[in-house]
Amino acid sequence: MSTLRFNALKTALSRTPVLTKAPSDKVSDFYNSNVFNDNAMKNFLSKEAYEAVSRAVKMSEKIDRVHADAVASGMKNWAMSRGVTHYTHWFQPLTGATAEKHDAFFEPTEEGRSMEKFSGGALVQQEPDASSFPNGGIRNTFEARGYTAWDPSSPAFIMEESNGKTLCIPTIFVAYTGEALDFKAPLLKALHAAEKAVVSVCSSYFDKNVTKASISLGIEQEYFLIDEAMYYARPDLMLTGRTLLGHAPEKGQQLDDHYFGSIPPRVHDFMVDYETEAYKLGIPLKTRHNEVAPGQFECAPNFEEANLAVDHNQLLMDLMEKVSQRHGLKVLLHEKPFAGVNGSGKHNNWSLITNTGINLLSPTKNPETNIQFLTFFVNAVKAVNDNADLLRASIASASNDHRLGANEAPPAIMSIFIGSQMTNVLDSILNDKSSAKVNTKSKQAINVIKIPDILLDNTDRNRTSPFAFTGNKFEFRAVGSSANCANAMIVLNTVMADQLNKFKVEVDALIKKGKTKNEAILTILKAYYKASKNILFEGNGYSDEWVKEAVKRGLSNVKTTPEALNAYVSKQSTELFIRNNIFSKIELDARYEIMQEVYVKKIDIEAKTISQLAISHVVPAAVEYQSKLAINVQALKGAGLSKTTYETQLKTIEVISKHIKTICDNVDKLLVETDKAHHAADTHKTALIFCHKVKPLFDNVRAASDALEFIVDDTLWQLPKYREMLFIK
Repeated sequence: MSTLRFNALKTALSRTPVLTKAPSDKVSDFYNSNVFNDNAMKNFLSKEAYEAVSRAVKMSEKIDRVHADAVASGMKNWAMSRGVTHYTHWFQPLTGATAEKHDAFFEPTEEGRSMEKFSGGALVQQEPDASSFPNGGIRNTFEARGYTAWDPSSPAFIMEESNGKTLCIPTIFVAYTGEALDFKAPLLKALHAAEKAVVSVCSSYFDKNVTKASISLGIEQEYFLIDEAMYYARPDLMLTGRTLLGHAPEKGQQLDDHYFGSIPPRVHDFMVDYETEAYKLGIPLKTRHNEVAPGQFECAPNFEEANLAVDHNQLLMDLMEKVSQRHGLKVLLHEKPFAGVNGSGKHNNWSLITNTGINLLSPTKNPETNIQFLTFFVNAVKAVNDNADLLRASIASASNDHRLGANEAPPAIMSIFIGSQMTNVLDSILNDKSSAKVNTKSKQAINVIKIPDILLDNTDRNRTSPFAFTGNKFEFRAVGSSANCANAMIVLNTVMADQLNKFKVEVDALIKKGKTKNEAILTILKAYYKASKNILFEGNGYSDEWVKEAVKRGLSNVKTTPEALNAYVSKQSTELFIRNNIFSKIELDARYEIMQEVYVKKIDIEAKTISQLAISHVVPAAVEYQSKLAINVQALKGAGLSKTTYETQLKTIEVISKHIKTICDNVDKLLVETDKAHHAADTHKTALIFCHKVKPLFDNVRAASDALEFIVDDTLWQLPKYREMLFIK
């Protein structure tokens, strides 16, 4: 039978392997080869231009026009030596994707000839249309001007396509009036604020040699892979990123046989291909493996400076999309593309590193130096405790709502897991015990006044915790797989910077009153720990008991995005962002409006898609099967057989009619509620209607459709089924 589904099956089953060859068997031979890195700059820039860029990266100094022209010339010569013909400013608007506008190095001359030209002005600044990107009302439609500005701290790179190469220059994106319209600009501000606060605390109390600090970030990326033909045969996947309909397969992930299993050959070929491209771009991918759900996989890089890590993750998602097409595959980055199986997250592993090489979130074997570790550890706990709702808002999205709280991801309740040993250590300090036994490998008594030795990897991990301490870093596990991590990192680094600033003021005040430095620090840390104990949770975050316990502790359980986003514009958050120079009130209000608007648009698209699929795909298949059964019943009647011989068919006809009516009634309701939503007073109210009135109707349509999929003749069903999408390798 020639249907879209069976044609997709035929195509998927006839795929042949697509083999790719890396430039060398040693990754080190081609790693960073498409990046204008330090080595390339030394070879293509003058000493003065190279030092100007170095100072810009290390000291945040502005590059003057003379040096900008020299850098642009050297960058152009390097790129052209590698076959590049065009350049673009590569930026991250509030769409969640990356953006680029290509210009040729080619410039015509008056003599009718041409030359390759790339000026410092073109390097430093360009002018894309600001009104055509989400701006939350900052720009009118007729006010088009906006600017992209070069970020020297993230190196330029070359993107290779099948028929050309482009020099990509990472930039920020701002409105003509100066407001940030992207993720990178506020991220850079948040990272600067965090660095400044870290250096202030370190140099004042622990080590005067600390003059710089960086935020370290490692981003684990989960994703699904399905055959490309299956993807294009599913309009819901194409338009929304997830399956709005689909009966669960008999075999899902219940046998746990996919997790860390042998990687399918076709998937392995894809992995090798995108890893090769990633290595050329300096993305330090280290790990690959099968994830829990069938068809789900994960990759993870080494840790990098946070701004670069975010850029690399955005670039990686783009790479995976492009490379998958070469293999007849489709990468699904949606947090929950398939109901009933695990969704995908993006774990953000976050730590603080000094210019002296110390990880401030890594405990040591020296009790005397662990007061520094505890300072940053407890301040991180306090920062999350005081801003839990804002952290929840930072990972809120229409797609992540499907994942949070399911038995595969942290719940929407923000809590922190610190492990049994850290709990014992902090409890001992809180209770002013002169000594306490702690379960460490050394099993020695601890003098709490001097701070204990704390061993790395001393406790189990908790997969149900949104924010977990894992030995030398905190892992923000609640970030969604399709998200730009900058959103979460802007918030996390801002609240940490703000907390450290408060900490220093309080410690200095106690020292001024006559306390020693260590006494002052411990006094404040004890108060912070005591004030933050409610957010610490070591148990099962999936359990109903935890939900009840969280209520008793006064912790929020905001399950939906429209409500979660309100934390961005609360009085506390507004003052936080303005105080730390991350957002102005105008920028913050605009972002709130944009995020609510994005939610509305995504649910609106889903409503239209599920309605169209149900009416044009599901109902016709059900009616056709129902007609076949009716013909069968008439034939049996005509043969003079008793009613008992066709009673089952009659019942099935009735069941089909019931499900068809449910679908049609709920599609009608969807259209009515959607229209009401669009006439609401403001975007937030529109989002609430879509969330609480429109979206619940999806479940009714889906339940009836999935029931019909179970009943209807397989040859009549138009949409590829879960078993085909998830298990065809």
